[in-house]
Amino acid sequence: MSNTIRIADLGCSTGPNTFVTMKNILEGMQQKYRSQCAPEDHQTMPEFQVFFNDLVLNDFNTLFTSLPKDKQYFAAGVPGSFHGRLFPESSIHLVHTSLSLHWLSKLPEELQDKASPAWNKGRIHYTSAPNEVVDAYMSQFAKEMENFLDARAEELVPGGMMVMVLIGNHKGMPYSETPSGMTYDAISSSLMDMEKEGLIDEGQVDAFNLPLYAASLEELEGLVVKNGCFSIERMESSNPAAWLKGPVDITQCVMHVRAAMEGMFARHFGSHEVM
Repeated sequence: MSNTIRIADLGCSTGPNTFVTMKNILEGMQQKYRSQCAPEDHQTMPEFQVFFNDLVLNDFNTLFTSLPKDKQYFAAGVPGSFHGRLFPESSIHLVHTSLSLHWLSKLPEELQDKASPAWNKGRIHYTSAPNEVVDAYMSQFAKEMENFLDARAEELVPGGMMVMVLIGNHKGMPYSETPSGMTYDAISSSLMDMEKEGLIDEGQVDAFNLPLYAASLEELEGLVVKNGCFSIERMESSNPAAWLKGPVDITQCVMHVRAAMEGMFARHFGSHEVM
């Protein structure tokens, strides 16, 4: 019987956040093992193997050249989309994914259909959009979450655990009233101003939509229950504003938005036009 515990971090990017998270997870597992296995049992601490996953275009070279020298696990990279299978059946003990699941692998087709009520003309997101646009995003998120849960159900060992951290929203709150929604509205307005100045084409703006959906706790719970492969041990929302000290640092906010989205804007509009 194998004495190896296998952990997967899905959507790892290039570090260092993934390394900090894996260190915390391993320390928690080791502490639990020591507290439950008495010294006289002569049990040796299990070995750990961590699989770092992200899309094939992720910079895995940077990731692995940055691996902590004092890591207490064997590391491996697994490129590919987590909306499908990544690992053999019943091979993973714990799956962790943070700030990745709210990204959609593809946009709803209705957003580009001029004959559809969900055509998202003049906007880059479902923020401040008609209900038809919101519903299209919601439906796409539900499909992808179903695929994600089905794949993980195959890969996790019986009794395995999954931890998911993702951007969310309170039930019934218009996304335009959230800080992220206000940011997307401001970007949409800026792009339309650039179109009026002839810097970009109107068609370019109409054809661009951010592939991001922020589900409520109720939506997420409903999708997990509907899937039927997992039981929910704990679910909660957090308020990032509670962590802030002093006024918001606008420069830092812009840097975070740029780090997450610059590539998408540059590929669609051209780096010289929008950056």
